[in-house]
Amino acid sequence: MKIFIRATNWVGDAIIALPALRAARKSFPEAEIAIVARPYVADIYRDQEICNQFIEYDPKGLHAGFSGRERLASELRAQKFDVALLLQNAFDAAWLAWRAHIPERIGYARDGRSLLLTKPVPLPRYGEIPPHEKFYYLELLHRAGWLDAVPDETFIGLRVSEEKRRSAEEFLCKSGARHGALRIAVGVGASYGSAKCWPPSRFAEVANRLQSESDSDVILFGTCAEAGVASAISAEMRRPPIDLTGKTAIGDLPALLSQCHLFLGNDSGAMHVAAAVGLPVVAVFGPTDPYGTSPVTPRCNIVQQKPYCSPCFLRSCPTDHRCMTAITADMVEAAAKPWLHSIQVQRA
Repeated sequence: MKIFIRATNWVGDAIIALPALRAARKSFPEAEIAIVARPYVADIYRDQEICNQFIEYDPKGLHAGFSGRERLASELRAQKFDVALLLQNAFDAAWLAWRAHIPERIGYARDGRSLLLTKPVPLPRYGEIPPHEKFYYLELLHRAGWLDAVPDETFIGLRVSEEKRRSAEEFLCKSGARHGALRIAVGVGASYGSAKCWPPSRFAEVANRLQSESDSDVILFGTCAEAGVASAISAEMRRPPIDLTGKTAIGDLPALLSQCHLFLGNDSGAMHVAAAVGLPVVAVFGPTDPYGTSPVTPRCNIVQQKPYCSPCFLRSCPTDHRCMTAITADMVEAAAKPWLHSIQVQRA
């Protein structure tokens, strides 16, 4: 049997969906499974042993526009898949499976795509399943008959090869990190939107305090679009951080973060990657809901203040960003200190 799985597009969702992908692999150990994913999601999944092949879907490049999607559909048609499982919710995912002539197409009945599915799965009603999104993806497999029961995993881990860990360590040292020093990774942005971002000055304040207490290296991670935020943090730090903003690819994050000791950041894809490689995480949440999208790890402290308008799930705040400005440096420092102390004790 040949199985086509359409992966999610966001890095955080890709991590949260890993239990479902691993369950699919376990349910069909002899099947040939292909995962169709954005290039950066495929890079995150490379070493996870969840499929036989990756098919990259690049809607901003090779597969741009209608002709690009038709090209991909033609390539998929040639592979003659037997069944499609759509973890992505979009209409486009169902359209692609339909145009690929895949005879069995399974996905949640939403986004106006039910007619394109041969097995439209009813959406879980409020309260039917636990609120965290990991259950949303697992429940799709359960309702499709691929799982007898939905497991409750307390940790979603990413495998990182020793070779990649060594290369990451070399890169960090060449970038200015001290070999053997404690490293605090800071995720400066969130691709979802500015509403999820804590003020740079407060990141700098907390980083200064933790660095002073632990003599640690502070390493900034982010995309090119977040360079301004990183510069604002750097400008207020007493000791210059190691600024890797825009200098690494998403696929490099698991290995690079695996060589750090603590992660401090916004609700972001980097936060989920850090948790998945085993780091203690201090996550600042504002307009989103940690009950649904918190990192799946026991090593996490969530810092959140909830005004009447939270969670709003907006990409940018239409008012005064009170959900974030109400979070003080003292609160985040208090959430980070127990992890920092534990790390220092382990390293002593």
